Amino acid sequence: MRKVGVLTSGGDAPGMNAALRAVVRSGVAAGVQVVGIERGFQGLMAGSLRPMDAGSVSNIINRGGTILRSARSEEFKTAAGQARAAQVIEREAIDGLVLIGGDGTYRGGLAINSTCGVRVVGIPGTIDNDIPGTRYTIGFDTAINTAMDAIDRVRDTSASHDRVFVVEVMGRHNGFIAMEVGLAAGAEAVIIPECPCDMIGLCEEVMAWNARGKMSCIIIVAEGAASAADVATAITQVTRIETRLTVLGHIQRGGSPSARDRALATRFGHHAVQLLREGATNVMVGVQEGSEVVASPLEQVLEGRRDLNLSLFDVVRVMAT
Repeated sequence: MRKVGVLTSGGDAPGMNAALRAVVRSGVAAGVQVVGIERGFQGLMAGSLRPMDAGSVSNIINRGGTILRSARSEEFKTAAGQARAAQVIEREAIDGLVLIGGDGTYRGGLAINSTCGVRVVGIPGTIDNDIPGTRYTIGFDTAINTAMDAIDRVRDTSASHDRVFVVEVMGRHNGFIAMEVGLAAGAEAVIIPECPCDMIGLCEEVMAWNARGKMSCIIIVAEGAASAADVATAITQVTRIETRLTVLGHIQRGGSPSARDRALATRFGHHAVQLLREGATNVMVGVQEGSEVVASPLEQVLEGRRDLNLSLFDVVRVMAT
């Protein structure tokens, strides 16, 4: 292994820079040349590469986003686009690629491996925490802490005015963020894509909480589960209790990564380089029980599914009493 390329692709996540730093410094320590690929697969096709050394990743472990920047590329999904990327890899004599991102990034990795044989290792970087093969993805911990801090502030206003607040968090296809934030912030209810929402039942609970003298009520809605605006409107119309809507949006993706995300990203980046040096390919690093860093085949990751523990609803309900 003489030369490794590293890129970030898809949605950004806090901790991507920490993973990049670990890849670069682990490579340099092993005598491997490292090049950063700007703007994901789009930049790979264009040959947007820059040499990276230990100094080039100084003071980025604490920065959100990605200094390599990210992009989604429809062109790369075509045979012609993959051929262009393969030409760059062969011209630059790149032996291995470290891909920081999610499932779309891994599909791209398998495609380029099939096209030119370059070895590929993935690092799971997404705030959604929905990738099989790892208990935690880079960015998830920071995202839930960012959302929790915002919800704590919303609760102050909710209690001051005896209002219900519906707070929308990210989660287009799953409720990992919503459930974790709901538990951490003491939400009265959580609405997620995995379960249909019983609006009548929810409104009845809101009225019961209000009758018992609850001073605040926070309802968390994952963006893919329902229209948070519709939920807020329905609660107001049925209960006659003043209800407000807060959409947290992309602030959950930004900001300085938490200590947990920095440490996780560093371990992932270091292990990814080790795997490439050992000859591994088409695998993703992840963390399992006991915090052991493991590798899973990319095809298995893409075919699998990570399910949310729905028994956590019971915990939310008990805590809301």
